Amino acid sequence: MRLTMAEDTPKTYVALGDSMSIDEYAGGQGRGAASLLFRNRDDDVPDWKGRDIATRLPNSRFLLLASDGAISATVRYAQIPRLKDLNLRPALVTLTMGGNDLLQTFGHDDAAHAARRALWENGHAILSNLRPLLEPEAAIVIGTIYDPRDGTGDTGALGLLPWPGALDGIAQFNETLRALAAEHGALVADIHGHFRGHGLRAGNPAQWEARPKARDLWYCGVIEPNAWGADGMRAIFWDTLQTAGALSE
Repeated sequence: MRLTMAEDTPKTYVALGDSMSIDEYAGGQGRGAASLLFRNRDDDVPDWKGRDIATRLPNSRFLLLASDGAISATVRYAQIPRLKDLNLRPALVTLTMGGNDLLQTFGHDDAAHAARRALWENGHAILSNLRPLLEPEAAIVIGTIYDPRDGTGDTGALGLLPWPGALDGIAQFNETLRALAAEHGALVADIHGHFRGHGLRAGNPAQWEARPKARDLWYCGVIEPNAWGADGMRAIFWDTLQTAGALSE
């Protein structure tokens, strides 16, 4: 299916999911990954001037339904019903989920396996219920989850208890997200790969500054994308859409 977003009618972009998509940790309103994808802040990131949905599609609208702390069940039972009640027909949806599902099981392999099954079940229900709400050729982009430890497995450096199974857990959850995307005709934004090297190897992900001096450090509060991380996430969403031909020139 060719994914296009023609300019003849107003288009709506909806961001679903967790705090990877929201504004708060990136410095406030309009600074999160989804917000930047919709409308770049030219004063902050002049290199991205003109490369956003609002510029490419002047009549477009943006709805941020993602919420802090959301798990896949939140998307399924709260965000999808809210979208349905709004009676919109989005042309683009981005979805970030899975990270909090895994975090809730931290340190417990059996619980992580159960959470992965729940992610699959919830994800299947989300995407099955989402597709009929969208325009016929709407693009859905699912982001993978990142690893602030940069593959080191060093939880102690982040003030967390040891969990040898954490790396496998992230890999397995990302496999599940990719499988869901394949089954439901969604695109995959490799946030995990794009963020590699911008966590523990670049500084201290536990710091709380939205705009740390080290611009290679893309995290704050251990698991949240700071301003530089939001910029990086927007970039991988944009590149994924461009590669798929989902944004008209």
